[in-house]
Amino acid sequence: MKRTILFLATNLAVMVVLGITASLLGVNRFLTANGLDLGALLGFAAVIGFGGAFISLWMSKPMAKWSTGARVISTPSNSTEFWLVQTVERLSRKAGIAMPEVAIYDGEPNAFATGATKNNSLVAVSTGLLQSMNREEAEAVLAHEVAHVANGDMVTLTLIQGVVNTFVVFLSRVVGYLVDSFLRRGDQESSGPGIGYYVTTIVCDIVFGILASIIVAYFSRQREFRADRGAAQLMGNPQPMVSALRRLGGLHTEPLPQNMASSGIAGGPAWMALFATHPPIESRIQALQS
Repeated sequence: MKRTILFLATNLAVMVVLGITASLLGVNRFLTANGLDLGALLGFAAVIGFGGAFISLWMSKPMAKWSTGARVISTPSNSTEFWLVQTVERLSRKAGIAMPEVAIYDGEPNAFATGATKNNSLVAVSTGLLQSMNREEAEAVLAHEVAHVANGDMVTLTLIQGVVNTFVVFLSRVVGYLVDSFLRRGDQESSGPGIGYYVTTIVCDIVFGILASIIVAYFSRQREFRADRGAAQLMGNPQPMVSALRRLGGLHTEPLPQNMASSGIAGGPAWMALFATHPPIESRIQALQS
């Protein structure tokens, strides 16, 4: 329930901020008496598309902590926490990035990395993963997450999300305007968009949004292959990452909250492979071995 409330509240706050920004910039007035102002519409689409993506990126660390209940290790209180901090410090130094915050959260086997920049990141691991894996396998998982940070994957995926969001907003309103104009052809008395515009825009937002999610999911899967390779390089051997993936394949893993699904070491099930944020475990192992 807490996760759902946070997710809805965050999205509502983002939309309010973007709506105010678009109004201040004047790009929300793309429907004029003379028709559709494509320049203003593109500006509006970019504000909504990139604005939402970058606000989500900026809020990723606090949202990750709140939604998972992750506890940042400021001072290690036991041998496991001491090992975690030392391991992430060594891996991040080898990867050439600043030391991320290290956190633990209660849950099924999983881990994730998030943060707005390479030098302002968070690496978190679940108690379930630490209990299910030996130290070498857990280290490989941490190396995978550090590789995500070193590769700048969070920013890359944000830019991709911003581009596809912009096209979704832009094309939906163009199609909505064309459909509305067709339905109201010959009607000289009406001014402003009709119901056809609003209905078509909503439908197109949903349809184009689904198609856009396929594109984002594809790039997310490529990130996973790259992070697996990065983990193998940081470990100096692909075998620990292979062993960790094999272990994950035999465990029940709990999907992360929706806004963090692509950040975890293990992805939840997708009803179609095109929408999966993570490749199949077998494909990842095969890529490492080859």
